[in-house]
Amino acid sequence: MKGMLLGALLLASTASAAQFANGGALEARLAEAVKSPDVTVVHLWAPWCPNCRSELADGKWSRFIARNPDVHFIFVTIWNAQDGRAVLARNGVGSEPNFTLYLHPNASRHRGEMVSTLLGLPVSWIPTTWIFKNGHLSYAMNFGELHFAMLQQLIADSRSSWEH
Repeated sequence: MKGMLLGALLLASTASAAQFANGGALEARLAEAVKSPDVTVVHLWAPWCPNCRSELADGKWSRFIARNPDVHFIFVTIWNAQDGRAVLARNGVGSEPNFTLYLHPNASRHRGEMVSTLLGLPVSWIPTTWIFKNGHLSYAMNFGELHFAMLQQLIADSRSSWEH
């Protein structure tokens, strides 16, 4: 009986450690953040990604974040061992009060090992950008570079009532 209990405890602690290693703590923080009544943009990116770097170039993200002080922007670095803070800083992103940066703890880029879901949503490409309000996904752009005018419209649409 003692051995079974010890085995169950060991299995439970291993599952907890695996969950944390695979992003469980990050998932919990993100799930809490997107519950906000304000619009929250979750942007998945990596410093090595050419499309992600193109979005950052010429201050595009920097200006966009500054023009939307009532929107919370959360960048999640995935498929990379470092958070990319230096790349963001070189492009004027990261010091805004409405900006948060997270690093997903699973940095693998190998098929079968890499992050393939986050917040219950599929992740198959970066950059990926999701817009949430009140814990509900309003829009998902899962394949490639953003057009910031379109993102601005989607944010505006996310603020409107869906009761019509």
